[in-house]
Amino acid sequence: MWKYYPELLERPVPRYTSYPTAADFNDTVGPKDLEQALLDVRLCDDISFYVHIPYCEQICWYCGCNTGRANRTHRLNAYLRALFDEIDLIASRLNRRGRVKRLAFGGGSPNALCAADFQSLMSRLQAAFHLDEAVLSIELDPRSHSTEWHDLTAELAFDNVSLGIQSFDPTVQSAIGRVQPLEMVTDMVASLRAAGVTSLNFDLIYGLPGQTIEILKATLEQTVALLPERIALFGYAHIPSLIPRQRQIDDSDFPNAKQRFDMAAFGHDFLVQAGYQSVGFDHFALPGDPLERANVHRSVRRNFQGFTDDQSRILIGMGASAISETPNLIVQNEKNVGRYRSSLAEGMLPTASGVVRTASHLIHGAIIEQILANGRADLSPLGDTATHVAGLTPYINRGLIEIVDQEIRLLPSARPYARTIAATFDQFRGQTAGTFSQAV
Repeated sequence: MWKYYPELLERPVPRYTSYPTAADFNDTVGPKDLEQALLDVRLCDDISFYVHIPYCEQICWYCGCNTGRANRTHRLNAYLRALFDEIDLIASRLNRRGRVKRLAFGGGSPNALCAADFQSLMSRLQAAFHLDEAVLSIELDPRSHSTEWHDLTAELAFDNVSLGIQSFDPTVQSAIGRVQPLEMVTDMVASLRAAGVTSLNFDLIYGLPGQTIEILKATLEQTVALLPERIALFGYAHIPSLIPRQRQIDDSDFPNAKQRFDMAAFGHDFLVQAGYQSVGFDHFALPGDPLERANVHRSVRRNFQGFTDDQSRILIGMGASAISETPNLIVQNEKNVGRYRSSLAEGMLPTASGVVRTASHLIHGAIIEQILANGRADLSPLGDTATHVAGLTPYINRGLIEIVDQEIRLLPSARPYARTIAATFDQFRGQTAGTFSQAV
């Protein structure tokens, strides 16, 4: 179904988990902007919370997340104290306004914390906010799973759990510094099912060193056998100039651009044939899962956690590097844990950068999001669309998209080109610097 047009994939582009993207943030936005945004939240507004734990027991070489080794108890304790302070500051500004619909924990690895410490964190959040209606999600590392964490998962009744799998191939695992035998993951899946988890996600990666379609196929077969409700199949972004830990990976054996494209195409076809619904350009979900239902109704959205069925327009991030988003503002916390802790020790929200969104940002951002999430977007808010349509000519001529009554529609073969198509509506590209990943 997919045809390879290398000239359309030459330019690295953002993943567009926000618009404007993090590359376009600036330090003129700070704590006062976030504080005012929190004070502006209304009683009836839906809110999603995200809590970032920037620690892992073992650091994977490929990982671009803001995380470090969880090898010192005093470091984790100091971070938790600061996180508790941030929770209290945000709670005081919200003053019980807003309806919390989602609470997600990511990292790093939240289960780098011992179960007792995580329970203390959860108790602090429950005391600060009304969480009775919240959908609970968490990212877990199979290598850090324990009996205590099994019991805690059952007690807290997480709705969604995501596992970083990447590949089941032992050679590929060794090449990227993430060794976790299939048996380990199989046992953890059984544990999570016994704990009542009904929506399980696997993160998988293509484009890894030494990886072939045959190796990818074996991982997909093992994945489907374990029957996670959701699968994310990402293209690996190798940017060692920005992510020093990636320098540990031998870069002499990466698949080339055409091989990456073929892997993405193969993975898509394999999972669809296995019964998964394709969501956006790199997510998949089984029928009946909330993400699949949102896909059917074209209500999928895109935020910092990827494609989601979350409809909240207010996302509040807590923890080092966490990002908060309201309709008119995006802000990011200090990435450095030391500076994050120092801000909170002074009684300040740890906001470091961001962007105030204009009406034009909102129009372009909505179009980009709809292209990526639902494969179509209304262009009429742009007014005169002729300039944009001209920029889309290469995609129109190749039968990848069509423009009907000022609506752009991506045809099925356009899926691998979705990010480059969306980038034509990005006002910032070429104006601000940013190092981005390959589109496929």
